[in-house]
Amino acid sequence: MTTAPAPDEQARPVREIVLTAPATRPSLMTHWSDRLRHAAIILIAAALALTALVLFAELAIGPALAAFASLIAAALVPWRLHDGASALDETLGVSPVEMPVVSAIVGGMPDPAVLLDRAGRVIHLNAAAAQLAPALRVRELAQFALRSPEIVTALREAIATSEPRRVTYLDHGSIERWLELMIAPVQVPTAFGGTDQCMLMTFHDLTPLRRVEEMRADFVANASHELRTPLAALSGFIDTLQGQARDDPKARERFLGIMHAQATRMARLIDDLLSLSRVELSVHVRPDALIDLKPLIKQVTDGLEPLAKERQVVIELELPEDAATIAGDREELLRLFENLIENALKYGASGGRVVVSVMAAVSGEGVPEYRAVVRDFGPGIAPEHLPRLTERFYRVDVGDSRSQGGTGLGLSLVKHIVNRHRGRLLIESVLKKGATFTVCLPQGKPQV
Repeated sequence: MTTAPAPDEQARPVREIVLTAPATRPSLMTHWSDRLRHAAIILIAAALALTALVLFAELAIGPALAAFASLIAAALVPWRLHDGASALDETLGVSPVEMPVVSAIVGGMPDPAVLLDRAGRVIHLNAAAAQLAPALRVRELAQFALRSPEIVTALREAIATSEPRRVTYLDHGSIERWLELMIAPVQVPTAFGGTDQCMLMTFHDLTPLRRVEEMRADFVANASHELRTPLAALSGFIDTLQGQARDDPKARERFLGIMHAQATRMARLIDDLLSLSRVELSVHVRPDALIDLKPLIKQVTDGLEPLAKERQVVIELELPEDAATIAGDREELLRLFENLIENALKYGASGGRVVVSVMAAVSGEGVPEYRAVVRDFGPGIAPEHLPRLTERFYRVDVGDSRSQGGTGLGLSLVKHIVNRHRGRLLIESVLKKGATFTVCLPQGKPQV
């Protein structure tokens, strides 16, 4: 026994036919009307010619109508000659060097790269070049965007002589960088089978190499200068222990203690020099890891609690309830706050307390930031010393600094770490009322 189809199953095919049929007819009519429109001039000319033959050459109307119908049928045939010609016109209208494949190649280059035409106008540039020189614009002259005299001179010479050029220059941006520019002529095909000349500019960052050279020179100069005193002291004590104090247990114990302190000072000096050199080497690279300042500062204060008890100083923390997130390098930030809080404990111990606070604020440029403040209530710092506190080996009181185990590099290291994090260091002090060190760091975007 057969089962009758459901009403929905009977109706579905009818609905499909009704919906699809009208979609097919307009498509065919559109193609035919387009072809007739493209051949309109030919058909009009043929109609006039056939009419004249019928009127003046006694051509029969039947053959004339048949000939005109043949022309209309020929116009409706989908010949591809017209499409090919149109495609050729479109191809000839675009220079091969402006095609997307060339843009993709330039965009994939790791170093900043800019492709110029023979007049020096920008054809393509990658994201690194746009970040290096934001004024660069496609189809505009590169000389207007790259205002460095070395770049303009090298580019003009390369265009005039069609020879490669190489120049090294110092980029005076927010962070100074040494860059090497290479300009190379590039022969590119044209749409008509010939060749045209373009210029490929590539920029290579030489800053790390320069930093390494400066680091080596500074390390040798600073180490030789600062290590001379403790080395001379060690040498003198060794001579004394080998001579007249050889059989004196009290003198030997006292000298060995001094030698240990001098050796510890040398080790700390070398450690500070290496840390400072590492920070200077990467100062042009901004850290991008998200760091919460609250647990970091608590870790530092917990580690310095024994020193605070020894100096009879109380550390007071004023931290926000929410996370204080910045983009930074954890180890460098630990070193930064260790230096600031340790200095407050050593040189501001007479005040009896040190206050460490973190607060949200907005910079003068309207950028949200966090301000970490380390304040002591000690003797303070005279105004004439404030501008020079972050210089290498600068000390307000040389004797007091060395007796406290200082190297003269702590605040210099702090300044370079702050610069690498694109922040600011503010120092305020009033004699007999203590000193305040404020580190301003841009807020980091919270993780999603």
